[in-house]
Amino acid sequence: MHGSDIKTAVEWLVSVAPDPDACRWEWERSPLGVALLPAGRQWDVLILPGELGQGALDVLTRLLDRPGPVLADSGATRRSRTPTPRVGFFVPPGTASRWIGTGVRGAGRGTWIVVPYPGRATGGVRWLVAPDGSGTLTDPALLELAMHEAAARAAGKEGRKP
Repeated sequence: MHGSDIKTAVEWLVSVAPDPDACRWEWERSPLGVALLPAGRQWDVLILPGELGQGALDVLTRLLDRPGPVLADSGATRRSRTPTPRVGFFVPPGTASRWIGTGVRGAGRGTWIVVPYPGRATGGVRWLVAPDGSGTLTDPALLELAMHEAAARAAGKEGRKP
């Protein structure tokens, strides 16, 4: 990302913060380079298990010039012995409350998301597709189709193992 792209993405992200200046301050001064932002205002986040999420993103990037923002979380914490990676897709607000799917978590109104500063590497959370500031989000119906395609491909690979 370039300087003007980063600034546009930052402005779009902090527009949902209760205190945008405090959010910017947190990003600039936090050694982790992350801030907490409320979901459910301009976007919800659908959180998929890592392998399914990565597979769905692969399908989406073949279908679209650019999907909406996508986060990856290594799942590593001080308490977890086995990290559980996750992939979060930014979708239209209200999607999380209507989504029904095994293994898919939704972050909508009343929840907060750990968000890294666009264009900067952080520890456990990183952008797979950084926001561009335009407000582009992933279409939930298209994401669902991509998930089915990714699951079918994964099942096909499992079936071919010796």
